[in-house]
Amino acid sequence: MSCVSISPEHAESSLRIMESYLHKQQLTDVTLIAGNKRVPAHRLVLSAGLEYFAAMFTNPLRESAQNEIELIDVDGDALWALVLYCYTGCVELQEDSVETLLATACLLQLNPVIKACCQFLVKQLHPSNCLGIRMFADTQGCSELLEYAHAYTTKHFMEVTKNQEFLLLSANEVAKLLESEDLNVPSEETIFHALVTWLEHDPENRSKDASKLLGLVKLPLLSPAFIADNIENNELFKDQRMVQELVMEALKYHLLPERRPLLQTGRTKPRKATLGTLLAIGGNDDNEDATSIEAFSLRDNAWKSLAAMSYRLEFGAVVVDEKLIIAGGMDGMDNFKTLNTVECLDFSTLTWSTLPPMNVHRSGLGMAVLGGLLYAVGGHDGRCFLNAVERWDPGTGQWSSICPMSVQRCGVGVAVLNDRLYAVGGRDFSSCLNTVECYDPHTNKWTPCVPMSKRRGDVGVGVVNGCLYALGGVDDLLTNLNETSRFDCVERYDPKTDTWTMVAPMSVPRSRVGVCVLGDRLMAVGGDDGQQYLTLVEAYDPHLNEWEPVAPLKDGYAGPCVVVKNLTNNM
Repeated sequence: MSCVSISPEHAESSLRIMESYLHKQQLTDVTLIAGNKRVPAHRLVLSAGLEYFAAMFTNPLRESAQNEIELIDVDGDALWALVLYCYTGCVELQEDSVETLLATACLLQLNPVIKACCQFLVKQLHPSNCLGIRMFADTQGCSELLEYAHAYTTKHFMEVTKNQEFLLLSANEVAKLLESEDLNVPSEETIFHALVTWLEHDPENRSKDASKLLGLVKLPLLSPAFIADNIENNELFKDQRMVQELVMEALKYHLLPERRPLLQTGRTKPRKATLGTLLAIGGNDDNEDATSIEAFSLRDNAWKSLAAMSYRLEFGAVVVDEKLIIAGGMDGMDNFKTLNTVECLDFSTLTWSTLPPMNVHRSGLGMAVLGGLLYAVGGHDGRCFLNAVERWDPGTGQWSSICPMSVQRCGVGVAVLNDRLYAVGGRDFSSCLNTVECYDPHTNKWTPCVPMSKRRGDVGVGVVNGCLYALGGVDDLLTNLNETSRFDCVERYDPKTDTWTMVAPMSVPRSRVGVCVLGDRLMAVGGDDGQQYLTLVEAYDPHLNEWEPVAPLKDGYAGPCVVVKNLTNNM
């Protein structure tokens, strides 16, 4: 015996006929009552379309034998729309009724309609309504919609606080917002001003919550002047003991910087957006034509393309006066000619301009900013390795030579610590180096520091919590193509004791890794493991002495210059 499909449209046709019977109220065997609305229907169709009614009509419940069933707290129009859905598989979504329809679908456990309503509301999200949708999703238990609405609210927080919904929030709802580490704000001052706006909307009734909510603002991250001008003499916070304790905590954090490791709390940890944006600039990729600038947002844990640059390799990059400056390197379009040219990217317009060239052509140089001046350290001029150092004064627009280092260094790691410029490792004409020296701008002299335990050419360096870190690198110029010559080990230098200490290693050995500090974590970006250019990005927590992966680069890069810039409004 075989089954032959004679009419593929049979099921759809049958439902259309049943729908016509519904509208004519023919063969209906139950009436649903919601408020003043009476909805006739067929038990069989309702049971096939809704598990809620299937359970009601196929089990020995009282309603299974009733001809009329009253549904308490159900909207009649929404009920009629869902009954029609059982016959047609379609439902009309409108902005003014979708929430009622969603609430009814949740009650009746109609998942396809719930999903459709949530997708509709996601598309309707706006700074003026996202708080309401967020609370509604929470009430209905729609976790996915709640997640979307919360993410939208935190991303557009500054616009959200300018709308009526924010002013009408309860104290508990305001607390939920201020607790979020994902608020997209340029500084903690924005959070404080938002709180004051909410308190001033109804000071008589809201003053009792002022100190509790102020505790959710990270006061230690505000300047002492801001605290004095905006909190200490503010009537909203006057004569509240908890406010005084919060102010004292913040001022102590500023007045006793040497004790900050012991004063760490949730209020001393910056929100993700206020840490700025990490930029990975150029480097070598598999095609040796990297001209992209990728921006990483810790709040979004994602990379996106920000701008493009001219094709140059092994250059230096820093941020000075809210502009990105790249200098030197090799011209990838002109037989890798060593450059002394300098370019500047204006973050506000994302346009490039040229600056005065360096006095010396340099590739493989190290760059850093100390006292508002830009330093170009070591490198290679196309013929020999360099110990020459020069600096650029943005005020005069001039480059000038300073005291040279004690040895030539190419692929040198350069960082600023305690108002001193450090030159770490690198290569001279014969081998990789483990030596370190530091420059005092007041005396114009370089002083040797205790050497590292490893010779590190193409080393990455960064400074966090008053210590200097040296990451990865290669141990010998003649074997730097050998995978085993690259390090995963990391050393930490403490200037107070002039000592190096090994800390937790990176997850893989790599040289030419880009390094910078984002908040209180050291970021290691890309690099070369001897076989390929890496997309790997990981972050080091100095308190836990642990590395953890973050979102990888879109493409593998070795030698990207990595800097941090606050691009909250541009991302």
